Parts: sequence; C-alpha cells; structure tokens
Amino acid sequence: MSFPFNAYLLAFLSAWFTTSITLPLWRKWCLRAGLVDDPGHRKIHDAPVPLAGGLAVLAGIAAPLAGGAIAVKSGLLGINTANLLGYGLSRRAVELIAILFGALGMVALGCWDDRHELRPAVKFSGQSLIALLVAAAGVRITLFVHNALFSYVITLLWILTVTNAFNFMDNMDGLCAGLGVIAASCFALIAAAAGQYLVALIALVGAGALLGFLPYNFPKAGAFLGDAGSHLVGYLLAVIAILPHFYSRKNPEVLAVFKPLLVLAVPLIDLVWVVMIRWKSGKPFYLGDNNHLSHRLVRRGWSRTGAVLWVWLMAAVTGSLALL
Repeated sequence: MSFPFNAYLLAFLSAWFTTSITLPLWRKWCLRAGLVDDPGHRKIHDAPVPLAGGLAVLAGIAAPLAGGAIAVKSGLLGINTANLLGYGLSRRAVELIAILFGALGMVALGCWDDRHELRPAVKFSGQSLIALLVAAAGVRITLFVHNALFSYVITLLWILTVTNAFNFMDNMDGLCAGLGVIAASCFALIAAAAGQYLVALIALVGAGALLGFLPYNFPKAGAFLGDAGSHLVGYLLAVIAILPHFYSRKNPEVLAVFKPLLVLAVPLIDLVWVVMIRWKSGKPFYLGDNNHLSHRLVRRGWSRTGAVLWVWLMAAVTGSLALL
C-alpha cells in the first residue's frame, strides 16, 4: 500500500500557508511588544526589524501537525492514510508530544534571549533541559551501542550541536531559513523513500513553514528569525535526523547512519570551523564574529545575496549525496 502523494502535498502547503498568513500578524505584535533587532555592532540594517520569524514558523509547524492528527483520527484523510499513519501516531504519541513541547521550549528560550540577551550558561542549560526531555520521551540515538547513558549523552550532544550550528548560521538574510528548507526537504525525501511516512510529513511541514517565512527574510529582511527561530530550526532538524531508522534489519547498510551528517554538513562544518578559530585566538567559542563561511565569501568580493545562494548550493549538493 503506497502512501498518497496528496497527503504530502497537503502537509507542505498547509504549513507554508499558515506561516505566510500569520507572519504579518506576528510582525505587528513584535513591533508593539518591542521584540525587535535594533541596529548596532556587526549589523547592516538601519532600523529595528521585528523578530517574528520564530513565532510564525512555530505556528506553521504546530497548526498543520495538530490539524493533521485530528484529521487522521477522524478519518478525514481516508481509510488508507489513516491506517498508514495511525500506527505511527499511536506508537510515537509520547515522543511527538515531547517534540512539540520541546519546540515550544526552544522558541520560548529564544524569545527570552532575544529580549534579554541571556548569559551563555543559562542558554545552554535551557537547551540541555529541552534535549533531555526529548531523550527521556524516547527520541534517542544509539549508534549500535545499547547503553542508556551513552544514548542520553550522544542525543544531548547532537541536539545541542545542531541547534547551535543553525543559531550560528543565522548571520545573513535568508541563510538559516534557506538551509532549513533544504535540510528538511532532504530528510523528507529520505524518510518517504524508506516508507517512514510520519517522519516525512513532519519534515515536509518544517520545510513548508520555513519556505513560507523565507520571502519575508530574503533577499532583504522585513523580519528576522531571531534566536527563537534559529533555535527552533536547529532543534527541529536535530530531532528529524534522529526519528528515521537509518539502520534496521530491512536496511542493514551501516553507512546509512551518515546520511544526517551529509544533510547537515554545511552548518556543522561552519560550526567546527568558527569554534576552532575562536579557540585558537583565545576567545570564548560562543562569542560572535565575522569568520563564518558567508562572511568570508563577502570579504572575497561576493555580494551578501550571492554568498547566501552559494552556501545554499553547497548544502543542496551535500544533501543530494545523502539521497544517493
């Protein structure tokens, strides 16, 4: 029994539509609430920009997922679709609820940081608590080592790493959101090809929500993701990378576990690169600078738009390798 393409299309379009129509509302709310990014050091905008992206993308993810779950339970999507998704929803109900609460937590933490500029220790502590919540719900990495402590530690490190990699990549208009669209789309194709329909739908919802935000952020930003949005993007992709069973009895190819590393290669390499530079120069690894790949391209004469497009292309190439 094949999964209907219409369900995939509906998931993607509903997320895109929800983000698109809610973002102008969130922009107005952010301007009234003072949740804006003011001009300043290392910033090129000369007027406050609303940090509405994270809130709009969260709406674009949460509303379609909730509506989809209700539609499956009530049979509105048809018997075949309900049968294919019903088992996954029942079996992974606790995990899905934890993932949703984790997303809410990441956005809340990011909004708090956007408003008050949290100390790094407070931010990392909040990220760690959310990662542990998700791991405790059963969303964990094993890497063939069936040990609970190892599973918790490697899952915590993975979620922290990917979350902060995308937080670091939010340094030019459209860069983080575009990378999120590419990575989520790759994960959706990988999961769909493996018959993991629920994971594919979650990834497509994430891709659609980010694509709905992108026109407001690129090539000239009328809204930013902010830490709330970059936290959400990184967290969501970290979790989506854990959910599929890349290695199983049906798919015994050990090298398949490297697929997430290929899909996320660009932000992960950029993270390692800038952390090494900061470490060698004696600076804290969390202190922002202009040593990211996008900044280096601009220093070589590229336009900011051109640099973003080039980084997107590299991400698409490494993601395509994962599909192969």
